Amino acid sequence: MMPLTFASPGEENMIRKVGGNPEVRAHLENLGFVVGGAVTVVSTIGGNLIVNVKESRVAVSKEMAQKIMI
Repeated sequence: MMPLTFASPGEENMIRKVGGNPEVRAHLENLGFVVGGAVTVVSTIGGNLIVNVKESRVAVSKEMAQKIMI
């Protein structure tokens, strides 16, 4: 298990755990980051990630991406 920040662009990964406090977890789950879901990193810009999750493209900060374990 590793943070989403270490994922290679273009590689599909499965979300294994979503960390952080309850508000952060709820926010990430509302964006589609749920355990068992697929996530693909599209690109990395200054440590921040653009990912495809649930057929949507979402930008997440480096801090948020480190709470998503794959």
